[in-house]
Amino acid sequence: MSYSLNGWPESVVPVQSISNSGITEIPAKYIKPPTKRPSLESLETKVDIDLCIPVIDISPLIGGSDNTDEVTHAISHACKEWGFFQVVHHGVTPDLVQKMKDVWREFFYSPIDAKKIYANNPTTYEGYGSRVGVDKEAILDWGDYFFLYLLPESTKNLDMWPKLPPNLREITEKYGEEVMKLCKVLIKAISKSLSLDESYMLKAFGGDDIAGTLRVNYYPKCPQPELTLGLSPHSDPGVITVLLADEHVKGCQVKIGDSWVDIKPINGAFIVNIGDQIQVISNAIYKSVEHRVVANAQSERFSFALFCNPRGDMMIGSAPELVDPLSQPLYNPITFDEYRVYVRTRGPLGKLQVESLKAA
Repeated sequence: MSYSLNGWPESVVPVQSISNSGITEIPAKYIKPPTKRPSLESLETKVDIDLCIPVIDISPLIGGSDNTDEVTHAISHACKEWGFFQVVHHGVTPDLVQKMKDVWREFFYSPIDAKKIYANNPTTYEGYGSRVGVDKEAILDWGDYFFLYLLPESTKNLDMWPKLPPNLREITEKYGEEVMKLCKVLIKAISKSLSLDESYMLKAFGGDDIAGTLRVNYYPKCPQPELTLGLSPHSDPGVITVLLADEHVKGCQVKIGDSWVDIKPINGAFIVNIGDQIQVISNAIYKSVEHRVVANAQSERFSFALFCNPRGDMMIGSAPELVDPLSQPLYNPITFDEYRVYVRTRGPLGKLQVESLKAA
């Protein structure tokens, strides 16, 4: 089946407006098949296995210490066993984080018409939106978002950055700069943890032209959270994702084996997950992991996902140094521009995207 990225297949209705209407039952287009719905146990979070998600103090990396072996080992273990970890002492100031939360909360609380000025389209996804993928038959997720390009500068379109509140642009730009610095520190550590030169991955993903995008997520209250999801299961297509989660309302879950594990955000921490490009370049030594967001009947939820991605035209394949001499690379090389068309057309579909790259 072919899909067009010229426009959405139908009129996009913000989930926020549906939630605010006072409905007691969600529209049919948001109801997931029974096998795709979250279990009641998952929604109630009865099991405290969330505490197993590794928490790593990366202050030696931020401070330029000569002794980073312990941190590198912890990152290696987290990437192999979880694909997710939380970082503390990461160098991004609490004041900047709080300002980021405040300005975007104010934006999402503004009138719908003020937000629709920035309505996005599936060609770039840049702007205010509510759906991912152009498959008209897809079942939708219970959430709205604002998507921005941060880096390289040539991709940034300030006309699509909200003008209100007045300091939103300045704060968002500063936040993007600081978190992208953190991304580069983490990518160097991940590269080193695979016994590659610490600059190997940064160079492979585009060097100074490595890309950064930001998705601000708003998940309104949902009257029937057991029937839908805030965001369907998926792995992230890029290099790494740095997530600023809502520490008051849990919702992000990671799939470990056959179980969905609730991530309990630590105040002041970022949640980091490796993306499909790390899986490809490491020849599956490290694997991206499916994750999803559950809806909530009592509370709304905000989060900020910064995606560090390869330069669009970079051909990404398995690093020769990580391929067994007696075997072949597991994945066919592809540019990131080609790769992300998959999710932009079909939406989040678990691990199907990266699995489609496997060499015959």
